[in-house]
Amino acid sequence: MDLGIAGKKALVCAASKGLGKACATSLAREGCEVTIVSRSMDNLKVAQDSIKQATGVDVTPVAADLSTEEGRAAALAVCGDPDILVNNCGGPPPGHFSEWDREDWIKALDMNMINPIMLIKATYKKMMERNFGRIVNITSASVKEPIKILGMSNGARAGLTGFCAGIARETVTNNVTINALLPGGFETDRFIGNTKVRAEKEGKTYEEVLAERIADVPAGRVGDPAEFGDACAYLCSAQAGYITGLNLLIDGGRYKGAN
Repeated sequence: MDLGIAGKKALVCAASKGLGKACATSLAREGCEVTIVSRSMDNLKVAQDSIKQATGVDVTPVAADLSTEEGRAAALAVCGDPDILVNNCGGPPPGHFSEWDREDWIKALDMNMINPIMLIKATYKKMMERNFGRIVNITSASVKEPIKILGMSNGARAGLTGFCAGIARETVTNNVTINALLPGGFETDRFIGNTKVRAEKEGKTYEEVLAERIADVPAGRVGDPAEFGDACAYLCSAQAGYITGLNLLIDGGRYKGAN
């Protein structure tokens, strides 16, 4: 299926590893001109080589801290006016809310709520002028089912979700859609790290906790990041112009509510 986005400019945040890299890979395969952003140029170069090997397409790396105005400006200066924006950021550390002070919360909100909003603000008007834009926010399954040890992530990502629910109905009039992907357990560094934290807190081995997490997933496995990347590419497609304000949960059936 031709997704109709060959030649479109895409800016993918936190794309040196994990789900961000998977999204960049899928968009590159569809012929997009992809700019990948992360803080570490070393990690970006590794990702660039990996994407080139997988797709034959050379993406453009930008080392920038997107939590700052300067970092966002640097990324946009290289990418130009993106047709596609994939907001992504590693979540705040796990723990209990009694352990966090105000500065911890402000940092979490900056990274997981305010930064994506600022990037949307910087790009959506030009998208609307061109009558094409696709904005995808990578959030978390915790938006639908809060995760006990991820309180800061629960709060910040829910805030972004609420904000986007309103503006997604405004921008779609000019074929600019805003949707979110809510990952469950995918085989990423963050998934592995959180599993290790839980194992330590519960006095279990990593393998025991991993088996417990998989047992709770009807699909019986951890997700492959490539599956997530392809879902992102579809939401960015020409065919997805009638989909906006959606929070697509991809978790192998773990969430037991009606979506």
